[in-house]
Amino acid sequence: MTANDRTRPAIEVGDGAAIPSKSDIGLFTAWRFAFFGALGLIVYLALAKPDPYLEILKFIPDGLLVTFKVTVGAILLALVIGLVAGLGRISSNRFINGVASLYVEIIRGIPLLVQLFYIYYALGRFVHVPDMASAIIAMAFCYGAYMGEVFRAGIQSIPKGQMEAARSLGMTKGQAMLHVIIPQSIKVVLPPIGNEFIALLKDSSLVSILAVADVLRRGREFASESFTYFETYTVIALVYLIITLFFSKLIGIMEERISAGR
Repeated sequence: MTANDRTRPAIEVGDGAAIPSKSDIGLFTAWRFAFFGALGLIVYLALAKPDPYLEILKFIPDGLLVTFKVTVGAILLALVIGLVAGLGRISSNRFINGVASLYVEIIRGIPLLVQLFYIYYALGRFVHVPDMASAIIAMAFCYGAYMGEVFRAGIQSIPKGQMEAARSLGMTKGQAMLHVIIPQSIKVVLPPIGNEFIALLKDSSLVSILAVADVLRRGREFASESFTYFETYTVIALVYLIITLFFSKLIGIMEERISAGR
């Protein structure tokens, strides 16, 4: 291990389901127990008691699609915001660095739910934006701050010698960053970005309070009409658990392949 390796900053990870790794070997791993247990339970409930469990499952697919749209849209926009914020955080320009740092510090210091309300209603005061678009922008703005820290740590994890070598070949600082540093840091930041994706998927349930018809709001509508609150939220919890565990497995596979390719 070189001196630069020892001083590399740790990549921050978000709140989400645990990512399975190679150490989770064997037939009865925690991931398999949780995933197949949740999947088996929801199938059993739908077959054993179609009313209301099967009826709930038939009612929420539209909301599930909205949840995916919000999550994917927000994560893509958050990646752009995060990359800009991350580059700003390592900029030698004091003004750019100060603005980026202020954005990260303010966003990380305010609860996500408060930010969602504030951005949603702040947008509504100046321009009419559809509910889903407002929710995507609000989620992306919130998670952009966390992504910024991921990109900052990923870029700073690249040894300084890489920048010096690129500059010695005649590249400008911007060209070296674009063609040498950022491509290398992508491999480093992909796993934590996967964690943020899962956390965002889970937190997307908060947009239901902004009149966005995601899976949780669809569940609330069904429960309020049928008065089957316990059964409905049991199904909603199992659906979220199955989805997050499925994506955590995909991210774990991706992380292993990236590690094998290094």
